[in-house]
Amino acid sequence: MNTQVETDVSVLDIVKQVASVVCLVASIGGFYYFSDVQLLYRVMGLLVVFSGVVAMMLTTVLGRSIWAFSVESKLEVKKVVWPTRDETMKTTLMVFAMVTVVGLVLWLLDTVLFWGVRLLTGQGG
Repeated sequence: MNTQVETDVSVLDIVKQVASVVCLVASIGGFYYFSDVQLLYRVMGLLVVFSGVVAMMLTTVLGRSIWAFSVESKLEVKKVVWPTRDETMKTTLMVFAMVTVVGLVLWLLDTVLFWGVRLLTGQGG
């Protein structure tokens, strides 16, 4: 895990971030405004604008830090020891068994309490 000192954000970075959001919102608006154009062309336009927005954001401090976080997250996922199929099956069956047992216990408790309430209120026959 990297520990980095927070740096000052420049005005240019803020302008780039705002321009990215504006371009993205405008492209989504254009997608619906030009509804008479074929869907393929509208989606391609969205992808082009989205690619430009991502490229612009990667030039900012925030964009680079998000990218570094993504890369570090990918490395951490590679370190995870995943359970085997046998372990997964055993654990799943244990969960199903415990849910069934707890369900039966709660049903039995509910039945006994319902019987007791009916007896106390005089509604039981």
